Amino acid sequence: MVTKQFSGSPEDADLRRADSLAREIFSDVANKWALLIIESLGERTLRFSELRNEIEGVSHKMLTQNLRMLERYGLIERTVHPVVPPRVEYTLTEPGQALRVTIDGLCDWTHQYLGHIEASRHRFDA
Repeated sequence: MVTKQFSGSPEDADLRRADSLAREIFSDVANKWALLIIESLGERTLRFSELRNEIEGVSHKMLTQNLRMLERYGLIERTVHPVVPPRVEYTLTEPGQALRVTIDGLCDWTHQYLGHIEASRHRFDA
C-alpha cells in the first residue's frame, strides 16, 4: 500500500483511512523497540552501545532500523562527531520529547495494571 502525502491541516486528517499517514506513523512508532528507545533516551543523549545496553534483548539490526525510522520521523536527532573512531549520539527532538510524555503515561498504566493483566491472562489461558 502506498501512503498518500498529507497536504491539509491536521484537523482534516482522517485517521481511520487505510492510506492515512497517521496509520503509517502509528504502525512504525507504536512498536516495542521504538517505545523503549524513546523511553530510554528520555532527557539524555546516548551512544548506540549505551542504548543497546539499556534495552535488554534488542538486536543490533533492530536497534539500527528503529533509530533510522525515528530519525526519519524527526523524533530523534543523530549527531556524528568527527573523531576516530566516529562517535555517534542520539537525543530526542522536541516532537520526540512530546511523544515521550505519552509513552510515560503508557508505562505508568502498565505498572499500575500489570498484576490485573497477568491475573486476567492466567484465567483466560486456563
